Amino acid sequence: MIERTLKKTIKDRLGKGKAIILMGARQVGKTTLLRELFPVSEETLWLNGDEMDVRALFEHITSIRLKYIFEGKRNVVIDEAQRIADIVLKLKLITDQIPGIQLIATGSSSFDLANKVNEPLTGRKWEYRMYPLSFAEMVLHHGLLDEKRLLPHRLVYGYYPDVVNNPGNEKEILKQLSDSYLYKDILMWEQIKKPDKLLKLLQALAFQVGSQVSYSELGQISGLDYKTVEKYIVLLEQCFVIFRLGSFSRNLRNELKTSKKIYFYDNGIRNALIADFSLAESRKDIGALWENFLVSERKKKLGYDMLWRNSWFWRTKEQKEIDYIEEGDGQLKTFEFKWNPGAKWKTPSRFLANYEGSTFDVIHPDNMEDFLL
Repeated sequence: MIERTLKKTIKDRLGKGKAIILMGARQVGKTTLLRELFPVSEETLWLNGDEMDVRALFEHITSIRLKYIFEGKRNVVIDEAQRIADIVLKLKLITDQIPGIQLIATGSSSFDLANKVNEPLTGRKWEYRMYPLSFAEMVLHHGLLDEKRLLPHRLVYGYYPDVVNNPGNEKEILKQLSDSYLYKDILMWEQIKKPDKLLKLLQALAFQVGSQVSYSELGQISGLDYKTVEKYIVLLEQCFVIFRLGSFSRNLRNELKTSKKIYFYDNGIRNALIADFSLAESRKDIGALWENFLVSERKKKLGYDMLWRNSWFWRTKEQKEIDYIEEGDGQLKTFEFKWNPGAKWKTPSRFLANYEGSTFDVIHPDNMEDFLL
């Protein structure tokens, strides 16, 4: 069993009078983790929002009815809670009216998709984001040396738990995940009648990993208008399939101010979308794979370690660029990503001169642990 980083974090929050919300894409291991923490017993009630009768139960629920349903229970787990209409109002009702219950809810897409009423759970919850398995979790599982040896494999197949735990079946598992299951909530909530255009958009994003994206160009490729492309990208973010990285701009007039890059949370999903599982060592897009891997793994580290950082990339009109910038505790740190440790690189002297006190490092396979652990 691979130990998940969030297990101890969640365990430490139990019984503190607040709901625990666990967000993350489908199949990242949310239910498995909660089954470990809350095994089936008389004191724990499990409900699944994917089931029709559970959704019907919550449709016109009252606090009195809930008290009867939860009678004798210490823990209530609502899995895939985003499927329940106005779920935040229902969670608020439980936390306010039945304080003796430890409420845990999971969501594979943002609860905003299910809410017609903007009613926050401010002050009533601890919220955590769960990702596919991380480099750090796998290092703890079988050691740094073994995990670094598996790096070319991870760059191609990624870190979804089912993929990692079933060597030899990676392609089949990733195909099932990428064939709409991962963005099932978008198809349901938005009633998308032509999912082929959503797939074309995802494929276009997959081909442009590590590059600046243009919504207009993405629209031409996918057959969608600019506003629809923007809407779908936000929805894909809310379903934890992709995330955006904006451009850094403060001092220099020629800095690009509104550019953006889009990354996938998992390399395996990205490669499944473009149907390319060829060996990492022979790939022309190895630079893009390496960049997506490092940025997504860094995002996991920051989230699990609860490090508050702002992140960007940097580019000027003269094509000067930095792959990744991070700001925290008043310091700017800049990073260049190179798959080949011996590759040539240039120090971004202009950036360092204009942003006094900033640092610069090159991250490659030989020193990646300094960046990810």
